[in-house]
Amino acid sequence: MNNLTIPFISDTWRLIDHTTFGPDFDALKSFAYDDTLCTFVGQRDGLSTVRAWVHHNTIVLGIQDSRLPEIEEGRAYLAANGYQVVVRNSGGLAVVLDDGVLNLSLIFKEEKGRSIDDGYELMYSVIKKMFASYQVNIDAYEIVGSYCPGSYDLSISGKKFAGISQRRIRGGIAVQIYLCVKGSGSKRAELIKHFYEKAVNGKETKFTYPTVQSSTMASLQELLQAEFSIADVMRTLLLTIQNEGAQLTIQPFSEAEQSLFLENYERVVSRNEKALTT
Repeated sequence: MNNLTIPFISDTWRLIDHTTFGPDFDALKSFAYDDTLCTFVGQRDGLSTVRAWVHHNTIVLGIQDSRLPEIEEGRAYLAANGYQVVVRNSGGLAVVLDDGVLNLSLIFKEEKGRSIDDGYELMYSVIKKMFASYQVNIDAYEIVGSYCPGSYDLSISGKKFAGISQRRIRGGIAVQIYLCVKGSGSKRAELIKHFYEKAVNGKETKFTYPTVQSSTMASLQELLQAEFSIADVMRTLLLTIQNEGAQLTIQPFSEAEQSLFLENYERVVSRNEKALTT
């Protein structure tokens, strides 16, 4: 993918598609999958990988969110609205996942001399190329008032539709993005806004949580005024990768990968339980 200006990604990518697993697909498994892939790519010469997944009605909290003074009230509010709650194993704050949100990971080997921003720029380049035909400017800067704000929030006309994060483990890097493909971005923002209101309840907090404004967020469907499904965006992603000269290959998990995945999943589940009970 030399045209994406980040030359350290290999020309052959492994594709793992977890977008159609349905409502029973546990979000904690995604953490375990990416950690497993990071380890094999970083230490055992596994292929650079693009993994895509969808989780239904799940709120992913950051560790700091899980320590809010009235977190049980916040969790009860989310549960009453039909959402399960998990705590991620990396940085960041609360985000909404549902069947209109596509998640992507680009997983590759860490190389000397490459900055953290190189990984962010790779994902940003991929997204811009995917939606280039719509002739809109996709910007990357922090959208104040959005949930889980960061310097690589992706937006169109000031409205955020995606956020990028990174996780590094054992020589592997996972650059992850959530794309609000369809549905109402403002309704998702309202959900997180009310979560913080319930979980804070006017009490002192140990970190500055975002003051969420629903008007700062939208879906691609809303911003581009176009109808498309998760499957449509997946096709666009794969065509974009292939058009940049990369090859895609599908490989099932090896026995070694499956074994490490099960170990990682047990660890992630245990960590999540501790985060939600302390």
